[in-house]
Amino acid sequence: MPLRPTPSGLTPSGPMQPPLGPAGPPRQMPPAARQMPSNGGPPGGSNAPTRPPQSGAAAPSSAVQSSSAATSSAAGGPKQTLGGSVTVPEGPFGFIASRDEQWRPCEPTSVVESRINETILEAIIYRFLISMGECEGRKIADQVKLPFRMVEPLLERLKMEQNVAYKSSTATNDYVYILTESGRAIARNHLNDSTYYGACPVQLKDYINSVRYQTIEGQYPKKADLVRAFSDLLINPMMLNRLGPAVASGRGMFLFGFPGNGKTSIAERVTGAFGKYIWIPRAVDIDGDVMRVFDPMNHEMDMPESAGGLLDIGGYDKRWVRIKRPTIIAGGELTMDMLEVQCNSDSNISEAPLQLKSNCGTLVIDDFGRQRMRVDELLNRWIIPLEKRYDFLNMSSGKKIQVPFDQLVIFSTNLEPKDLVDDAFLRRIPYKIEVENPPEKDFRKLFEIMCKVVKIPYDAECVDYLIKTHYLPVNRPFRNCQPRDLLLQVRNYCMYNDLKVELKNEYFDFACDNYFSVM
Repeated sequence: MPLRPTPSGLTPSGPMQPPLGPAGPPRQMPPAARQMPSNGGPPGGSNAPTRPPQSGAAAPSSAVQSSSAATSSAAGGPKQTLGGSVTVPEGPFGFIASRDEQWRPCEPTSVVESRINETILEAIIYRFLISMGECEGRKIADQVKLPFRMVEPLLERLKMEQNVAYKSSTATNDYVYILTESGRAIARNHLNDSTYYGACPVQLKDYINSVRYQTIEGQYPKKADLVRAFSDLLINPMMLNRLGPAVASGRGMFLFGFPGNGKTSIAERVTGAFGKYIWIPRAVDIDGDVMRVFDPMNHEMDMPESAGGLLDIGGYDKRWVRIKRPTIIAGGELTMDMLEVQCNSDSNISEAPLQLKSNCGTLVIDDFGRQRMRVDELLNRWIIPLEKRYDFLNMSSGKKIQVPFDQLVIFSTNLEPKDLVDDAFLRRIPYKIEVENPPEKDFRKLFEIMCKVVKIPYDAECVDYLIKTHYLPVNRPFRNCQPRDLLLQVRNYCMYNDLKVELKNEYFDFACDNYFSVM
């Protein structure tokens, strides 16, 4: 079905936390104020002078010297309204919100204002130093992903307490730090609690707000967005018209039909109709428990360009990662454990479940009905989150937390949906779309397209022979995957026998004898 080979993401209802910010209602800005003028002036057209924050200051200078500074949120900067429903903090200096990147976290200015758990931060530094033996102050700051001006006072305090000592100085007006004997004893106690010494985690409230700012429900992709997302597929216009409203809803859908017609290929490309990027935290602090969210196996990092160097004024919070809007696929390997917080008993580090990692993107349940867990278990687990758009997770400490369930869930199956689930669940999946067999015209077009992909000269007469000999007489149904599969068999046959790679009737006979031998 693909034209060319391609490489194989809340608006909470109920008691969700409101967006973080100052007391009182946030000030709504007009749409024109969403973008910063090209001259670097503040939103809203103010002519007040602006300048980037200076490294090393206790707090960055205001980027907007106007009355809008009074409405600055804890995330930094004045507010902007996207989609008319969610008020979003403006973001770092020079950042312009767009459909591809709706929000960007501001660089933290202080431990207190950024609501950083200083106890966790101190424990991370102790674990990192006992692991490394010695390290420069700036490298410690880079490890915890915080500005050096925030980490340096903490290191100085640990030195005053005689738990950390200077080993030497550096050419960059920094020091190499080592643990003292008392410091090593404290570090070993922290290692008994947890082995985590990665980025300083962000607060759960901040993560919940970030999902609201980047929700997939507020995107409303149009027909042109879907055409672009499926540009490398030969897809029937009628199918595109049925998929469009389902994708735009940002809720959920069933894709069902015979195997080989491209259900998985369609599901994999749906995310392309939405904005390109979202920001997720590397880890989240949940009342002292650390839960990792960023997963290199499921998330593709795509960070913005940075100036680099000691005086990097990139402006964004390094504890967050910009990724391509995620598409997470779970097939027959799906178990109930993968839908719950998984805590490693040895390291005492928790891992976010699949549905949380897919927030603001797409979660595909492939081959639905063939998972290692029973169908009714999965349905009972998600029947409320699918409707309410939030989920409850149990932490290893026994604490239960409420988190966003904000993704487009796609169930792809070869089985009839009504034979798998009951009416109560089907009601919560508003779109049920059958991926039908292609008509003969599209089937022939697929051969023409795939010949270019596998680099075999197209021959219409050989394709006619194939259809009239191996399909029509036996009423064999057309499948979207068959042109690719048969052409690959022809190519492999020719290469093995040292023959010219081309289409011939006898080559198709050989391929069909192999491919359809047990069908």
